Amino acid sequence: MVPEGALIGQKVCLDVFQEVFFYAVFDNKHTTRRAFLSIARKNAKTATIACLLLVFVCGPEAKLNSRLISGAMSRDQAAEVFNYASKMIQLSPDLTKRTRVIPSSKCIIGLSKNVEYRAVSAEGKTAHGKSPLIAILDEVGQIRGMQSDFVDAIVTAQGAYEDAMLFAISTQAPNDSDLYSCWLDDAKESRDKRIVSHVYAAEPDADVLDKKAWYAANPALGKFRSLKDVEEQADRASRMPSFEPTFRNLVLNQRVELSSPFISKGVWILNSGEINEAAFFENPVYAGIDLSAKNDLTAMVLVCHDGERWHVKPMFWTPEKGLRDRAKQDRAPYDIWHKEGFIRTVPGASIDYKSVGHDIADALDGMDVQAVAFDRWRFDLLEKELKDIGVYLPLVPFGQGFRDMAPAIDSLETMLLNEQMLHGANPVLTMCMANARIEQDAAGNRKLNKQKATGRIDGAVALAMAVGVTPQINDSGDFDGFLQQPIRASN
Repeated sequence: MVPEGALIGQKVCLDVFQEVFFYAVFDNKHTTRRAFLSIARKNAKTATIACLLLVFVCGPEAKLNSRLISGAMSRDQAAEVFNYASKMIQLSPDLTKRTRVIPSSKCIIGLSKNVEYRAVSAEGKTAHGKSPLIAILDEVGQIRGMQSDFVDAIVTAQGAYEDAMLFAISTQAPNDSDLYSCWLDDAKESRDKRIVSHVYAAEPDADVLDKKAWYAANPALGKFRSLKDVEEQADRASRMPSFEPTFRNLVLNQRVELSSPFISKGVWILNSGEINEAAFFENPVYAGIDLSAKNDLTAMVLVCHDGERWHVKPMFWTPEKGLRDRAKQDRAPYDIWHKEGFIRTVPGASIDYKSVGHDIADALDGMDVQAVAFDRWRFDLLEKELKDIGVYLPLVPFGQGFRDMAPAIDSLETMLLNEQMLHGANPVLTMCMANARIEQDAAGNRKLNKQKATGRIDGAVALAMAVGVTPQINDSGDFDGFLQQPIRASN
């Protein structure tokens, strides 16, 4: 019986999309190992998971002494699945005889085959130490990035079985580099017949008011998904741009970042004209350097003003060893960009500051460098290498907090909005700017936040710092002075 909602008390009857998914999973002659179902919110996701787990607990797929878990990112979310399944059991005399429900541990026992089901969450530790034959993951799309300790614990625990099955039922993740997106893309590209993947989503360019897009992402629309609710949300999204990303991700099931980037793609493209390399040898130059951890991107961005616009010249370094693995992990073509000359590699598995120092010396040779902004973190290592080769730069310590970053962010935004920049569409810098996210304090001051970023933002940080040490241009077109003071010459 349906345990809650508008259809409470009625016999469970699977919708067409649910039947199609179930048949694809259980009638797969190649034997299903992974099964993905991606649908928009409020399309009976919890009910689908509950029906699935009961099939394995006390139904035809129950196996003697097996374990089954449903996993969610929060305790409350995990409890929803358990509660829904428990209510289904309570409303069915037949299921009540076949099972024993233990609410205190969110556990259901299938009596005929001694099958144990538990609801677990990323907030608890119950995912570790179990060996589930069947794992059903709820809302994997909430996981940011390509890795989750919680999911890893579940997947690796299934290694005890040759016939283990993993289900993931969720709305889409916001970004291509997120875990669930990687799984869905792999299922599509690999054509592995042991993977069943059904994705219901609107086309990327669909209008929010397009009803065909609504039905594409909501297979239960008009049945147990309220059409009126979708209409109201679509109308709100059409009137309020700030709500549109949420509507697209949760209702149209599109990969759309819920938080907006610092600079929109359109504004960045408007500033993508070719730079003039000669301008860096004919005008004062300002730089920002953002050092990386051992195996990430290190970035230096140079800017100069030719009297009309600011020219932007970025440089990037990364360790040579493991380049392809990092490209795969970050879902960014670092290896291709290296071949095309957009990224320099340094020998070994970690950043070699001696190599970076020599590259910086060569790049700045012949330029009138007025200021170099740097984050104090690990900079003493690079500064030592620069001194060893006889390079002394006008260094400006540049904090990453609101005090230093806020005016730099404001100036960078103004330059881009007024189309005062030329960045040459460097693909690595473009990636960093697309990933950059803003954090704002109560006073309205802003800074770049690496924790909120969707990927590498080293180039965006270096560009903001470079802008932060440029002289500002007043209404008459004259330079007023530096944003950040003082400058200290390295000696």
